[in-house]
Amino acid sequence: MPADPQLAAFRRSIDNIDAALIHMLAERFRITQAVGAYKAKTDLPPSDPGREERQIARLRMKAEEAQLDPEFSEKFLRFIIDEVIRHHHQARGD
Repeated sequence: MPADPQLAAFRRSIDNIDAALIHMLAERFRITQAVGAYKAKTDLPPSDPGREERQIARLRMKAEEAQLDPEFSEKFLRFIIDEVIRHHHQARGD
């Protein structure tokens, strides 16, 4: 069956976006690992529930503005935050 050129174009766009997301997540985690090291050095707690809730609320609003399901965006952000907190615990040796 011949390749559908429109589908192929959509898939190339998706592939480019996926690659950009990976690079952005990698940069985000480089920064949050530096935060974790700083928190460990200065004896700050691994998590900041107030900041987390403010970020979730802010990004839910951004999701709505972008016509993205805010429930999905919150789940995605919560997954990232939980991973960051796990890294921060590791930096402290917990």
